[in-house]
Amino acid sequence: MQLHFSPSMRSVTISSSNGFIDLMKIKVTARHISYRTLFHTILVLAFLLPFVFILTALVTLEGVNKCSSFDCLGRRWGPKLLGRGDESGRLVKDLYNILNQVSTEQVPVDRNIPDNFTQLVSEIKSNAYSAKDFAIILKGMMEKSEREVRESKLQELMNKHFAASSVPKGIHCLSLRLTDEYSSNAHARRQLPSPELLPLLSDNSYYHFILSTDNILAASVVVTSAVQSSLAPERIVFHVITDKKTYAGMHSWFALNPISPAIIEVKGVHQFDWLTRDNVPVLEAVENHNGIRNYYHGNHISGANLGDNISPRSFASQLQARSPKYISLLNHLRIYLPELFPNLDKVVFLDDDVVIQRDLSPLWEIDLHGKVNGAVETCKGEDSWVMSKRFRNYFNFSHPLVAKSLDPNECAWAYGMNVFDFHAWRKTNIRETYHAWLKENLRSNLTLWKLGTLPPALIAFRGHVQPIEPSWHMLGLGYQKNTNIENVKKAAVIHYNGQSKPWLQIGYEHLRPFWSKYLNYSNEFVKNCHILE
Repeated sequence: MQLHFSPSMRSVTISSSNGFIDLMKIKVTARHISYRTLFHTILVLAFLLPFVFILTALVTLEGVNKCSSFDCLGRRWGPKLLGRGDESGRLVKDLYNILNQVSTEQVPVDRNIPDNFTQLVSEIKSNAYSAKDFAIILKGMMEKSEREVRESKLQELMNKHFAASSVPKGIHCLSLRLTDEYSSNAHARRQLPSPELLPLLSDNSYYHFILSTDNILAASVVVTSAVQSSLAPERIVFHVITDKKTYAGMHSWFALNPISPAIIEVKGVHQFDWLTRDNVPVLEAVENHNGIRNYYHGNHISGANLGDNISPRSFASQLQARSPKYISLLNHLRIYLPELFPNLDKVVFLDDDVVIQRDLSPLWEIDLHGKVNGAVETCKGEDSWVMSKRFRNYFNFSHPLVAKSLDPNECAWAYGMNVFDFHAWRKTNIRETYHAWLKENLRSNLTLWKLGTLPPALIAFRGHVQPIEPSWHMLGLGYQKNTNIENVKKAAVIHYNGQSKPWLQIGYEHLRPFWSKYLNYSNEFVKNCHILE
């Protein structure tokens, strides 16, 4: 802004800074106006005109080119300068107040709630609804939608639970055909391993893996992936343990499909002399306890806590805890491994839902510092869902015994890929502690914990666990759909723990190829049973 005085001081011109627009011209007469009055007038104008310039600039920036007069500016900016907003702002504020009021009120049970937006608009046109009536109807529609979504999600989880607990037709077919082959084909009954290799079953210079499963297809993938990923497959010995009903089929598979040059032994639980009722009395109690059988084999729907506040994730955990596999001897067998393999010193134990992608021989070189169990901890990691497990996630800390004996913030660890030092294990009372807590949970009617065999193991192995690098064992591929694919590719062992096993139709399609690439689809039995077709 510039001020121009005429040489005679009889006129003053006020113009914009660029000189193009004359905002005001004042003519003065020395006879009527003194220099003091002129000076004060100029000061007042210099104070007011910047505000006019700012308002003009704001209107221009808003793109309101039609406002070319002070009258237009006054109509647009006057109410705001005086603290009065426009009508739409007042209506929005009133709507907020009504919504806040309705949020604490219950929707009347007799209120007719529209099913969709079109019906809502139609009713608004035909009925003279007040703003409060509209807000209540809107709240009712939202609550109804939330209930339907929740019920749909819970039903999906229930269906998924039944799918995960059942045996797929193809896998059942495979077991039956291989069992029949065992009875009719002498080659399927040949000794595993051959007699000249028997001494290697207890040779501690070899890499010994133990796998406990009744799933023939899963076992074949575990063994195949381990052998193909190894830098020294000729030094691998696999000890496959299965139950009595699956033994014939499991033996047939590995007899007819040898995975050279690894050495494979298949044994049924009935073939271990040590597994007597005297040595495992607590497991007999678990299998025969009426409450246990009703919990695992009863009505899972009526037994689940389907309160209004239960989240889908909590409901899924309750269903998973009721899987019958948790009272299977095969699932508890890992606690007796030092007695079942008295001549072995160090082994790697594998679950049947893992895939080996890297040479695991360095695991035998890990210094466990006198500990028994080398395992990956599950309380820290990139995935805040999978790697956030502490004791509070497994135990009922409202129970006095649990609250007194355990720390809810203690870090948990994972089964599935464990390095066990049997030499150190045999010097501990891990098995006795495991039995004691199982009995205590039975006496308390399963109120100490619900989920599987990991909780008693977490207690029994306290002080005996050596954490190993997480890259050795990646978890969650059976329930974390958003698993990082790049991390999957880098992991030594990937674990499909959870319901979405890769051999099930409910398995995640983008994660299944990491498992299925080790499956021989050209195998006669696999083709005839239409596995994963």
